[in-house]
Amino acid sequence: MGSPSQWARQTFGNIAGELADIIPACLVRAHERARTGHEGVHTQTLEAYGHGLYAVQYEELAAGLAGYGNAVRLQGRTMMLVRDHLIYPLRYAKKDVPVTAARLRRATGFRADLFRRHGPPPMQEPLALDWGDLDDSEVHPDLEILPENARLALVAYACSMEQGIMRIEWGSAELRREDRYLVWHRHEPLSTKA
Repeated sequence: MGSPSQWARQTFGNIAGELADIIPACLVRAHERARTGHEGVHTQTLEAYGHGLYAVQYEELAAGLAGYGNAVRLQGRTMMLVRDHLIYPLRYAKKDVPVTAARLRRATGFRADLFRRHGPPPMQEPLALDWGDLDDSEVHPDLEILPENARLALVAYACSMEQGIMRIEWGSAELRREDRYLVWHRHEPLSTKA
């Protein structure tokens, strides 16, 4: 176990070091399960891997973090609230690129609402663009389950079936609506080496 950063200690207290070890191990297991599932169905595409990884990342994190927080069901997945922070995994790339390249596919929906409601406040005022039908007052109904004071602790990772987990970072990021990029307030690497 390495020495946790100041952000990790402020966010998770005395369990920060343990979480920094557990979370990468959970994502490595999720990758291994997804790869095994893909190999089991023998598809020519990577659908089985991608869908499998999406599902098992939540399962592995819920199992690994069970003794550290409370489970909450969002979007049909069990996620963990640890010290008032929702641990949220996000596979942002299939190749080894910096986490600063992370962006969402859409500026609406569950993930976007999660960032806007439980992520950090914007560092700068948004551009005055016409977003049409977007209404920030209506959030995804699943988010009503989360306590208002819950904060988002993002675990962003780059992973492919062939190369496995290439990069994992955790931290705090806001969603920039105009281009769907994540604006990191704080991010730091997590090691996949035990």
